[in-house]
Amino acid sequence: MSKKNEWKNRDGVVYSTNQNFEYEYSSDQEPDTLPMQQQNLKVILDKSMRAGKQVTLVTGFVGKTSDLEALTKVLKTKCGVGGSFKNGEIILQGDLRDKAVQALINEGYKAKRVG
Repeated sequence: MSKKNEWKNRDGVVYSTNQNFEYEYSSDQEPDTLPMQQQNLKVILDKSMRAGKQVTLVTGFVGKTSDLEALTKVLKTKCGVGGSFKNGEIILQGDLRDKAVQALINEGYKAKRVG
């Protein structure tokens, strides 16, 4: 990183009077993926901010983005619908709470329906 643009990555630090101050940049490391039995997944129906359309959210996944992407693909295939993942949540189109919970349990995850 060039010295010229270094200030752009300093989240919220404006000025320091300390002559020896060195900003510590945060590391963007992904957490390791927990084993399936330790994952506490919640399956929720959501309509907010989606123009009245229903989506099924699977939240609570702890792990790498690649593992979340693989789980999303499995759920989309088992439920036969489209979907995606975003911000650590799996989004499936439609009200598929029961199917999603059953598919997760069959894969070996700890999942429960909320709401």
